[in-house]
Amino acid sequence: MKIKQRPEDFVVREAYRVDWDPKGPWRVYLMDKQKLSTFEAVERICAHFRIPPKRVSFCGLKDKQGRTEQLVAIHGLEEQLQEPDLRLKYLGRTREPLSADNLTANRFSITVRDLGEEDVARLPQSVSEVRRVGVINYFDSQRFGALKHSQGFIAKDLIRGDVEQALRNYMAKPSPLDESEDAKVKEFWAKNWGNWAKKCPYKAARKYRNILLYLQENPKDFAGAFLRIETRYRTLLLYEYQSYLWNEGVRRLLLGYLPAEEMISIRYQAGRLLFPRELPRETLEDLRRRTFPLLGPDSAFEDARTARAVFETLRQERIRLDDLALPHLPGMFFKHEERPVIIYPGKLVVGKPRPDELNRGRLKVNVAFTLPPGAYATLVTRRLFWFAVLEEEAREKGELHPVAEAMLTRAFGGPSSAVARLVPKAKVPPSEPRPKMGFLERQRRKKEERAARRAAAAQAARTKKKARRK
Repeated sequence: MKIKQRPEDFVVREAYRVDWDPKGPWRVYLMDKQKLSTFEAVERICAHFRIPPKRVSFCGLKDKQGRTEQLVAIHGLEEQLQEPDLRLKYLGRTREPLSADNLTANRFSITVRDLGEEDVARLPQSVSEVRRVGVINYFDSQRFGALKHSQGFIAKDLIRGDVEQALRNYMAKPSPLDESEDAKVKEFWAKNWGNWAKKCPYKAARKYRNILLYLQENPKDFAGAFLRIETRYRTLLLYEYQSYLWNEGVRRLLLGYLPAEEMISIRYQAGRLLFPRELPRETLEDLRRRTFPLLGPDSAFEDARTARAVFETLRQERIRLDDLALPHLPGMFFKHEERPVIIYPGKLVVGKPRPDELNRGRLKVNVAFTLPPGAYATLVTRRLFWFAVLEEEAREKGELHPVAEAMLTRAFGGPSSAVARLVPKAKVPPSEPRPKMGFLERQRRKKEERAARRAAAAQAARTKKKARRK
């Protein structure tokens, strides 16, 4: 299973509500972007029009890997921007900046590729489960960008009071996955930490200009320097760790209802997530009504199940609720907020399987649905295709985890035939060189592979023809 092989495979459009005012100071645009995060797009806009970030507002953060249409507002500026990966279309004016309150929903259209016939056959049952039980409203891997780029949870450094380490992780820890100039800037400051007068030769260094100017005058005030990070990004760093605590707490909450072996376990950036496939009616009704808290120092719990899950999570993290106050960073704190435990994708439509032009001999399926603000379409997609996700893990590891194998056996009688054939590759001892394959043998292998691909494509066409007749 593959998603986001091309930007147009993952399309999201905002549904919004705006109070238009022809005399308002904020100009609202429809922003169409590809392969850019919302923060990167805003940085480009600010650089292009030479304006500070505070003059740009938006409703919500959108995925980098895909094509998104979202609202963005610029204070006092009515201009056009037409670039291959970033376009602005003027819509009108409003009196207030945009915020999450303007966002009502997100509509997604996602092409899922590299599917086998067995995956397609299993999909209707999974769709039925999602329509009946819903999807646990976890935060998906996109939320944990700093974790992905080896910076860890910067908020944990702040909780421990080590603001210098938090600042190091933010501006002096290059990511092995980042090939942009920003990685070179981080590498420069990793080598020159403390030498604040030294000039970084890369243009991307302007992102850290306010921090460096402050450190040149206050070389040991790392808390003051950290507060020079753009406000929205600082908030996101706290929200990232808060989101992880929410995921872990809800996972423990679910374990109070069902044993782990009866739930789907899917890997993500910060660990594993559990999803029930079926639930007793009373349990399902209870979870539908439930919210779970995004924790703050003032969080309180009337429900025993919630309190137990929260304190087990905090104990595992070796922190207390009052550690979330951050008194050494004025204006920064973890804000308590309730988040629904279960969501239901609205207007869920699953298209017919078609031959996948990017993965020869395989199939692709388009799924479309609507989600409330803050919910993750990638998570819904992986829940719908959970069997393909688990088998993809098996292909990476060369074996299927016993719990995953048991789940697939209960659901479908076993893993797909492709995964069932997985065997660890035998290692040839160094003293015995691998035999070389002759020219005729290579040609024979290629011929067999081409025949297998043609047979798979023909079978897909027959399946499609039968579906049309029905």
